[in-house]
Amino acid sequence: MDAQGDTRPLEGAAFGEVADEIIDTLRRWVDEVVVPESSALELADEYPSAMAAQMEDFGLFGATIPESHGGLDLDHVTYARVIEELSRGWMSLAGIVNSHLICAKLISRFGTDDQRDRSLPPMATGKLRGCFSLSEPDSGSDAGALRCRAVRDGDEFVINGTKMWVTNGERAGIVALLARVPEGDPSGSSGITCFLVDKTPGKHSGGITVSRKIDKIGYRGLETVEMSYVDHRVPADRVLGGDGLTDAASRSDGDGGGDGAGHGGGIGNGLRWALAALELGRINVAARGVGVAQAAYDAAVAYAKQREAFGKPIAKHQAIAFKIAEMATKLHAARLMTYDAARKADAGERVDLAAGMAKLFASETAAELSLDAMRIHGGNGFSTEYPVERYYRDAPLMIIGEGTSEIQKLVISRALLADD
Repeated sequence: MDAQGDTRPLEGAAFGEVADEIIDTLRRWVDEVVVPESSALELADEYPSAMAAQMEDFGLFGATIPESHGGLDLDHVTYARVIEELSRGWMSLAGIVNSHLICAKLISRFGTDDQRDRSLPPMATGKLRGCFSLSEPDSGSDAGALRCRAVRDGDEFVINGTKMWVTNGERAGIVALLARVPEGDPSGSSGITCFLVDKTPGKHSGGITVSRKIDKIGYRGLETVEMSYVDHRVPADRVLGGDGLTDAASRSDGDGGGDGAGHGGGIGNGLRWALAALELGRINVAARGVGVAQAAYDAAVAYAKQREAFGKPIAKHQAIAFKIAEMATKLHAARLMTYDAARKADAGERVDLAAGMAKLFASETAAELSLDAMRIHGGNGFSTEYPVERYYRDAPLMIIGEGTSEIQKLVISRALLADD
């Protein structure tokens, strides 16, 4: 723990000088710009345009995009640290880049050469914003039950359906959309497929309508929307990985080449690929949990040291001191689990178990520590004058997003109990 009461480990081979410089720069920006301004923007539910522009300047929209396409190509550990710092200041900032980078990861890993060359360079700069669209009104955790349909019509697919909980949906210029291709498609396949849907940022684009903005108790300041598709036409070459007919040959055997896209293209592979990309999302959410938990811990310690009761700071009372000790221990454990999952991803290992564990523990820890911080603040914790109420409202999102805690337990138990 350093002089600021921070439990973040900054030593070791995984934390090189370049990574530390990136984090130090980001940390100063968060402390000087984000922390002073975030509560007012969050309460007003106002999009942080200036902060997003600064994140563009930092290159964060290209954080995990390969250098060959203009990105920073950060390793997973450094990326987790970036998300942690953003979330420590305001968790919504991490949401602005997360959905974007899941879309980019799908394109980078499973797209054709043409798809990568067309979309990744502008996405790396942030000038083209991406989003990821899987959930529907009647399918959340049961992603395989989605009803959005894409029917081939010559060299196009016609998409009809409604999507929910789309982060960045209005501002996005490209949507990684999961839809079901019905039986009888000329490719001979059927099933859930990922389409790269190009759109004009705004509420209307072709057959796409941002039908409503979902009001939320937390995770405010960025749009979470419902999107409707009515006879919206998408060219067949925007099937992620190719449609198996028009451009499968343009797909290289690079990253993701062993995942089946070269055999019939991307028709029917969408859900499997989306779940693979969500492993990055789960590390992201775990890192968000660590960031929010850190902010709650920092606020609790600072308040306990200056607030007096019965003639001494409340930090001197054993009940509060023990609570802070418990908070620090859980925070440290959540951070180590998150970095462990990130290191496994960097080593090319399978990370569904590690990422699921990290996401489960870190998100639940964020919820626990935010409530602990409110309790330590007493009545002031229930006031919007202090940021701990925001941490309390933001934390539940991480228990739900990228798979609920119950889904994480299902993922973890299946991995642990699988036959060798």
